[in-house]
Amino acid sequence: MKKSDIAELNYRKAIERLDEIISKIESDDIDVDELSLQVKEAVNLVKLCKAKIDKAEMEVKQVVDDMAKEG
Repeated sequence: MKKSDIAELNYRKAIERLDEIISKIESDDIDVDELSLQVKEAVNLVKLCKAKIDKAEMEVKQVVDDMAKEG
């Protein structure tokens, strides 16, 4: 999967893809070249998931802060 394709995934799809990669790596049915590509993809997926979690955390914090200001 290309990096540009990864950026368009939602959190659930990114986690599902990470699960697929982990299963493939754990199966020992992967050559070294493919392993390298899979690890790079996994790193990009983890970065995407972290960014989505950080964004959601900031949005929730903003809502809570707004509610506190209102009363």
